[in-house]
Amino acid sequence: MSVGTIRVEKILSTLLLISVCTFVVRAQQSTTNTAQPSSPEASVTSKPAEDLYTLSLGQTHLHPMPSIEGEKSEFPEFTRELIQVQWRSWDPIDLYVILPRNVKKPHAILYLYSYPSESTRFMDNQYCIRLTRGGFAAIGLVSALTGHRYHDRPMKEWFVSQLHDALTMSVHDVQMVLDYLATRGDVDVSHVGFFGQGSGATIAILSATVDPRIGPLDLLDPWGDWPDWLAHSTLVPEEERSSYLKPEFLAKIAPLDPLNELPRLRQPLRLQLVADDEVTPTVAKSRVASVAPAQTLVVRYEDTKSLFRQTSGGRLFEWVKDELKAPSPASAEATAKDAHTPATMAASTGASSSR
Repeated sequence: MSVGTIRVEKILSTLLLISVCTFVVRAQQSTTNTAQPSSPEASVTSKPAEDLYTLSLGQTHLHPMPSIEGEKSEFPEFTRELIQVQWRSWDPIDLYVILPRNVKKPHAILYLYSYPSESTRFMDNQYCIRLTRGGFAAIGLVSALTGHRYHDRPMKEWFVSQLHDALTMSVHDVQMVLDYLATRGDVDVSHVGFFGQGSGATIAILSATVDPRIGPLDLLDPWGDWPDWLAHSTLVPEEERSSYLKPEFLAKIAPLDPLNELPRLRQPLRLQLVADDEVTPTVAKSRVASVAPAQTLVVRYEDTKSLFRQTSGGRLFEWVKDELKAPSPASAEATAKDAHTPATMAASTGASSSR
């Protein structure tokens, strides 16, 4: 047997040993931690399952497992940590905590993009510089059944087919993430901002109805108005559309419609609508805008190119940062009202703005 062959065999043996050890550790965690059963069919002797019919954590029976620290990178402008957090036995979450340098306990802003998306954007150094500019912490993750969190399911079960559960679990995740951040002590989560796009914006709206720690919301083309959204969104395959328009499907997701929840919100809001975004149909955009509360700043863009021209270079995130800088809720409300006048909005965004 040659020396090369022996080396290859040693390497393979080492890799096999590492894999076995990792499996054993994970198995021990699954049996010793308070992980929850993954299906309603769990036996009555098991711990209670997650309650997917309430957005609040009160009755969800979710308990965090020990977090696993991954990569930590340090740069002159920021530090970035990749941490695996978990409160369901089958659903580990990659959480990015990006902190500005030389800022003690900065305000945090959650960033949640639409399905489908990946978390790779949070590995972009220039993007992280833009997020932390001004001394803000950026918290990044993906929603349930999205990116690395979609696994161990038949392909027919995806975000839209499981819309009720995907939205509810994601709202639970937001609250659990804030709880985790509070235990760290290096981020201020008493009053956090939230930038959400598409389904992420919908999750931001729903989360804000149950968690008072969530302050200003920056919403880019939120999904909503479910009957119209499901009937016309280009994200929905035509061969599946009729299934989602059935009365039983619509009845299940009706309580999660932003049309019902958006008017309840009292924090500063910005609603950004891009005319050529066909994932959120025009009729749905119009209906969501029509129920936005009085303090909402509504900004309309003719197309995606217009959005890019007006918001590139990190300008997209400046509004939520400015709102977090406000010294008090009263000041924030006054700022929102001032910005709500057509002249102020046109001057600040260069886009068509209206209520």
